[in-house]
Amino acid sequence: MKIFLANPRGFCAGVDRAIEIVERAIEKHGSPIYVRHEVVHNKFVVSNLKKKGAIFVDEINEVPKGSVVIFSAHGVSQAVRKDAAEISDIIYDATCPLVTKVHKEVTRRQKQNHQVILIGHAGHPEVEGTLGQSNSSSRITLVESIKDIKDLELSKDLDISYTTQTTLSVDDTQEIVDSLKAKFPKIQAPKKSDICYATQNRQDSVKSMIKNSEMLLVIGSKNSSNSNRLKEIAENAGKPAYLIDGATDIENDWLNGITSIGVTAGASAPEVLVQAVVSYLMMNGGREIIEVSGASESVNFPVPEALRV
Repeated sequence: MKIFLANPRGFCAGVDRAIEIVERAIEKHGSPIYVRHEVVHNKFVVSNLKKKGAIFVDEINEVPKGSVVIFSAHGVSQAVRKDAAEISDIIYDATCPLVTKVHKEVTRRQKQNHQVILIGHAGHPEVEGTLGQSNSSSRITLVESIKDIKDLELSKDLDISYTTQTTLSVDDTQEIVDSLKAKFPKIQAPKKSDICYATQNRQDSVKSMIKNSEMLLVIGSKNSSNSNRLKEIAENAGKPAYLIDGATDIENDWLNGITSIGVTAGASAPEVLVQAVVSYLMMNGGREIIEVSGASESVNFPVPEALRV
């Protein structure tokens, strides 16, 4: 069995930064520190940070007054920021800078009196944070599919613009954007695509790799949006695909008759999990490991100045 390894794969700059912020905050202030929502969507990473002294909460009112607070990489609403400021004087923002870009875009458009359309998945923390940048719920509308656009009624007198969740399917998003442009010909786009470089690169890599692979394993947690999109690429190409947290999730009957398998990892999955999966595959029929070439990534996002050594 040939094992094709996607490149790039695993951690992106935003995830690296978010994890480093939590680790440095624990070093500086001691444990516990409180993180609003999972800092990144990966069970392995979250479990490790819990062992070091991080406590993850769903709502900011679960944080004891005076505690150190960290916002997750997915970003938070303005209401959460306000509530956190009433609880703590020590707050670190681990929001990915590319998500912050989207937040600033929404704020800028609203100051221009635009009706903003957000393309994204309802209930995802990044989407909730972006919707929460709005100063009026009627000024930002969430669409998840082309069907939502058909049901969308907006005055033709309005200035309209759109923005997107950063971890969407590149292909699906383009279809939705095309539909928006067909219905609202004057709709304004972001100056630069909101889908992040890491999401785009990992999807491009899987599209290339899946041509030579009979099956795809995506290392990533079930609540990871970008990992789910990678799985969908293989499925849309007619190939079986499995989203796994690690090697222990692999079922041997998946490998029956398989002579080539693609392996990738979502942007919040560490390389140690990739290597464990590869080792498992090599012990269960693997004969050759092939690193697939892809885009080179050199992006780096610095941690907040207060946490720099």
